[in-house]
This record gives sequence, structure tokens and C-alpha cells, in this order.
Amino acid sequence: MPERHIHLDAVGGVAGDMVVAALVDAFPALRARVLADVAAALPAAADLPDFREGSSGGIRALSFGLRHGGGHDHEDDHDDDHDHDHDPLPPRQPAGDPNGHHGAGAGSFRDMVDRIRAAKELEPGTADHAVAILTSLAEVEAAIHRVAVDAVQFHEIADWDSLMDVVAAGSLAAALEPATWSVSELPRGAGLVRTRHGFLPVPTPATASLLVGFRWRDDGIGGERVTPTGAAVLRHLVGRESAGRRPAAGRLSAVGTGAGTRNLPGMPNVLRALVFEAEGSANQDSVAVLSFDIDDMTGEEIGVAAQRLRALPGVLDLSVGMRLGKKGRFTSDVRLLVTPEARENVAAACLSETSTIGLRWRVEQRVVLPRTAVSGATGFRAKQVTRPGGEVTVKAESDDVSGESLAARRAAKARAEAAAAAAPSPGEPRHGR
Repeated sequence: MPERHIHLDAVGGVAGDMVVAALVDAFPALRARVLADVAAALPAAADLPDFREGSSGGIRALSFGLRHGGGHDHEDDHDDDHDHDHDPLPPRQPAGDPNGHHGAGAGSFRDMVDRIRAAKELEPGTADHAVAILTSLAEVEAAIHRVAVDAVQFHEIADWDSLMDVVAAGSLAAALEPATWSVSELPRGAGLVRTRHGFLPVPTPATASLLVGFRWRDDGIGGERVTPTGAAVLRHLVGRESAGRRPAAGRLSAVGTGAGTRNLPGMPNVLRALVFEAEGSANQDSVAVLSFDIDDMTGEEIGVAAQRLRALPGVLDLSVGMRLGKKGRFTSDVRLLVTPEARENVAAACLSETSTIGLRWRVEQRVVLPRTAVSGATGFRAKQVTRPGGEVTVKAESDDVSGESLAARRAAKARAEAAAAAAPSPGEPRHGR
């Protein structure tokens, strides 16, 4: 996979649900994973998470929330810590009793962490990222209120909506590794916001502490524009060390838009995710290498076996060399490059298709350049490779340039490569051997 960089464009602001919606809009294949992870972390009695198509300021966008009675009433502000929005529906009461004694998972940092860790059906990596997001928020709250981290009560995010956002963001962070991240200047907002601790200035102390080092702007629109949960997600994804990073150069491969619920004057209340794939960057992955020797098969038999083995799923390449073995016998040295998950099936096929009675295998790290299948006006196919530094090279498919003589084949190859370089038509990116 090419190196991926994701830039978050805080047009209207940043809240946890807006980040989740924007990323799922950009990566729709991750929707099922996110919903399953959130459902695994929420109690059975909680409402179900859901995504909904909508718009903000005339811009199509995706929203994310719990289905309360069949709809979304993702509430504002610091009573639920969701979005900087004033929803016309009546506000829901935070979980826990009115005296502030929260139930399990309702607002205690330790209880929320325990609930996430206890969710055994989470995808790999989700819990670690979700707990890291919560921990960032707990650490600044502990410093602000001068209490131990384990004693932190999240009065401002004490509901299942916010647990949902943290788990969903953790799920996406794990699924998108090893992406790099950046964020635009953040809208500062203005005024006061009502919290359990009374009225506090915008951005609130927790949000400001989390986002020290990030760039801010004043667009003249007040209210809370970045919530504590949104700030914690940004701090985790982008990090202070990368807070000043500009959007990466490269090919824009996807765009996602997440919506808030408040109507902002003169602009859509959205967060946009721009996904860039770096061109010409080498990709690192793992490959299984299988090798064995044969000294009792004819050339024709080896040719048939090699053809069958090359056709197997997961086989990236197969080559045959010659060695001088014991007693002066020539042996055929067979080497296969195979995707790690296909190793066992391909090894079994090697033992069936050839006369070898054993083989060796190992897993190696490799670096490969991204390549694309292209075709030119001549109809010939070619492979286009972007080298580090941006140089592009093209090589014609040998099957398409066969001729009656060496000179004819070389002439056809030159024509095919020139045509493909002059008028490339992008194909599916794929890794070679």
C-alpha cells in the first residue's frame, strides 16, 4: 500500500463524531468494522450506533451518532460533549444519577477504560487507541482539577455517545495504521460554554491544554468550535510534534465529509478528510520465500509444474536456476515469492506438483515501488513505475510485443512503451515481485 497521509480540514470545527463520520465517508469499507466495535463496547441496553446521510450549508456530508428512538439527537456541548451544536431536540440527561454518582462506564475514567478493555470482540488495536485517547483527556483533566488520573470523573462526556466516539475513533486509528496525519488551523470560537463546573471560556481548559502547539484561527464565528473529545482525538492522531505539519503532497485518493448539527452563519459546519497517497514512495511489506531443489525431473516436467504453481493464488513470482549437486548431477533450484497468508497452500502444492520431498521457507521484509497497469493508443499493455523523486518508467508486457524476429519484438516493445508513456490510462495499483 502506498504511503498514506490524511489531512483533517476543520472547516466548521472538530468534534469526536465529526472526525469519525469524515473518515468513514472517506473509507466506506471501514463502516462495518466501526459499527461492530462500538456495539461491542456499549452495554446491551444502549441505543445502536449509526451513520446517516445529510447536508450542512448545502454540502453533502455524513453524520454519526446513536439512534435514539429511530433518529439522531446528538446533543450539544458540554452536557454530552458532542459537537458545538445546539440541537432543537430536548437535551438528554447524562448517564448516572443527578447527584453526580456515575454508574459503570458513565463518567469515571477507570470505569470507561475497564469497559473498553473488557470488550473481547473489538478488532485488534481498537482498545489500545481508544484508551490512549481517553488517557490524554484524563491527564489534562487531572492536572486542571488537581486529582489523580484514576480519580477523574468525565462530567462533561458522561454518556454513551462519547464512549461511542472514542471507540469509533480508536477503531479507525487502528485500521488506518500506519498513516500520517495533519490538521488545518482550528477555529477558536468565542464566548462562554455551560458545563458542570459553571460557565467556562471557549476553548475550554481541557481543549486548550490538549491542543497546545496546534495552529488556531479566528473566523469571527463564536460558540464552542472544538470539543474536548474532538481535541483528544486530534491530539492522538496528529500529536503535538506534528501539529504544525502542512498537508502532504501526493495524489488525492479520497475525500470524506463529516457533519455537525449546528448551523453556522456563512459556512458549512463540516470536518473534511483529505486522503493523499504519496507518489514514488517505496512500500514495505513481508513476503514468504519458498525454495527447494530437484534432480530427477525432466525439463518438460519442470516447465509444466512451474506453470501450475505460478497460477496459484498468492504466488508473486517463481524462478528456476541450475546448480551442480552431489555426484556431479545438475539440479534445478526452484524459488517462489509468496504472500505470507498463502504460504501453507503453496507449499502443499509444491510437494504435489514436483518430485521434491522437502522445502525451505522464510519470511523476508521487502521494499517495492508502486506500479500501475497502463495502456497506450496502440492497445499494448505496460507497467508504469514511479521512482523516488518522481521519475516515471514504463515497461511493455512481453506477451503483447511478440514478433517473428528479435528486431521485430524490440521495435514493438519500443512503440508500446512510448505510447503508454505518452498517454497513460491509470489502472489498478498493484505490487510486483
